[in-house]
Amino acid sequence: MVSRFVHAAVVAIGVEGRIECVLSSYQVYWENGAQITSPHDKEILKCAEQYPEPWADSWSVNLADTSPLMRDPLQAVVDSYMEDLRTVCFHRELNQKTRLRFVHTSFHGVGHDYVQSAFRAFGFNPPIPVPEQKEPDPNFSTVKCPNPEEGECVLELSLRLAEKEGARVVLATDPDADRLAVAELQDSGCWKVFTGNELGALLGWWMFFCWDKSGSTSTVQDVYMLATAVSSAILRAVAAKEGFQYEETLPGFKWIGNRVKALLDQNKTVLFAFEESIGYMCGTAMLDKDGVSAAAVVAEMATFLDSVGMNLAQQLVQIYETYGYHISQTSYFLCHDPPTIKRIFERLRNYNGPKQYPQACGVYGILHVRDVTMGYDSSQQNKKCLLPVSKNSQMITFTFQNGCVATMRTSGTEPKIKYYAEMCGVPGQGDRWFLEQELKKVIRALVEEFLEPSKNGLIWRA
Repeated sequence: MVSRFVHAAVVAIGVEGRIECVLSSYQVYWENGAQITSPHDKEILKCAEQYPEPWADSWSVNLADTSPLMRDPLQAVVDSYMEDLRTVCFHRELNQKTRLRFVHTSFHGVGHDYVQSAFRAFGFNPPIPVPEQKEPDPNFSTVKCPNPEEGECVLELSLRLAEKEGARVVLATDPDADRLAVAELQDSGCWKVFTGNELGALLGWWMFFCWDKSGSTSTVQDVYMLATAVSSAILRAVAAKEGFQYEETLPGFKWIGNRVKALLDQNKTVLFAFEESIGYMCGTAMLDKDGVSAAAVVAEMATFLDSVGMNLAQQLVQIYETYGYHISQTSYFLCHDPPTIKRIFERLRNYNGPKQYPQACGVYGILHVRDVTMGYDSSQQNKKCLLPVSKNSQMITFTFQNGCVATMRTSGTEPKIKYYAEMCGVPGQGDRWFLEQELKKVIRALVEEFLEPSKNGLIWRA
């Protein structure tokens, strides 16, 4: 089992040309191409605990001569991957003629060569690389934080290069190239860095638009898009109007990947999936988030929009005008004391007495509570959560009477308490300002009353 597992992991890693391994943190993939979930994780741990000592021949130097890994599969996998990419390329002739220029930064990681190749697969001239961030550098010497999710403050080099080169769109893959950030120069001369939810809205619209125009024999009822439970619900609104299916999963692409595989096994068509932390899956060549393919797809979308006199930001407004404004905000607090984190969430579960969740947060009444950790959902008749129970992490969602949906959860890899909140508007009503103001008020109440940062010693996001 373990050797088969490792092989699946190697193949999945090779596809993106990356190794997801930082100290003791790594991802493992099952033979279906998706990250493992239960029971595979428990069975692998059981095997490791059963045989803690290396096999006797593990130290044999002759293994290098007989190992199948000596026949490096990387180039064959990359060639196959680039061929698969063409299935989500819909305007190659347009791409070859575009006057748009793109800048790409690989953030000192491994994305450079693969994004260059992906652009060629789409018919583009390769994007302009940021020279200081082009090569892998474990010290991430040009950025304070090697995470493009942080926005404009860490994209400075790529934005300045784009201005110098006359490029209007900046694409930033994170060091292991599975996430993508996008910035676009506006007519005002300012850069707009799209949030993960905004880019999810754009890519979801684009993938459905291209499928709809492709003459596919699939019926719209068999078409699916997915997002995690803490991501924007914009795709739900698009699905309600366009007729395709929308599903929600637990946070993390391991849940998306395995659900997509199950849908494919049922002969369904999956166009797109995303998570708000700038993770996107365009098509199903990869059952995981993939910044390389997403970069090429965004470039093609920008090229098409430019050909009809629009840009990404203008198309985003049109999406919201058509399907309803979805205004969201995501942030986090640092907390290095696990008992404090547990106490915060247990207080919410026993707010007005044992096993009684809060009925309001400040002046905002609460309509429903979903506690994935405990498997509870007050909106269901049997009070059982539809999402899988996840006892290894804390996650509670509050649906307010004013329509705001807010989730508080712990990070699986960092000492953080994250919060996600969204206000959803009505299609055709340009009520963005009202939604933004209402969202700010709810978040302020949520932080002050439920998280109590001063009392609990929480550190605000820098």
